[in-house]
Amino acid sequence: MFRIETEKEFLRAFRSRDRKFVELPKGTKFPLFIRDYFAWVDPYGVRVFLLFTAPGGRQPTGIAFRRDHQGDKSLVPQVCDWCRTSEAEIGLLTTDVDSKRRVGVNLCMDLRCGERLESVANLSGRSVLDDTQRLVERMARFASEALGLEPGSDA
Repeated sequence: MFRIETEKEFLRAFRSRDRKFVELPKGTKFPLFIRDYFAWVDPYGVRVFLLFTAPGGRQPTGIAFRRDHQGDKSLVPQVCDWCRTSEAEIGLLTTDVDSKRRVGVNLCMDLRCGERLESVANLSGRSVLDDTQRLVERMARFASEALGLEPGSDA
């Protein structure tokens, strides 16, 4: 669990190139307590935002994704690369690496992976803690390997 005191601190978690796109969800009040991660879709459904703290990290990391629409998905089953479920609308979420390069990953289009993992764990009568930890580790790995960020560092 982590806590964000102010809107300024919240926005500082995102790269400067992404901050102009960040629109806080209606009703967001500070301080904000976040259990594992915080994700929301912008009011227009164009962007999805993610805020998390890497395992062992101290500072939150924010990523602004674009929801890229693809062709007919009914022909190929889709599985989320982070939560490994197929229970939701799965699609390509992309983000800029720099001004010339974008990266993408197939994810739940609403980034509600944690809720899906919790639901599966509840149905099977087991703890969701290990699954949630692996989910956040995958988020941190994407931020590090695809975007060159050091999630959770004070940098």
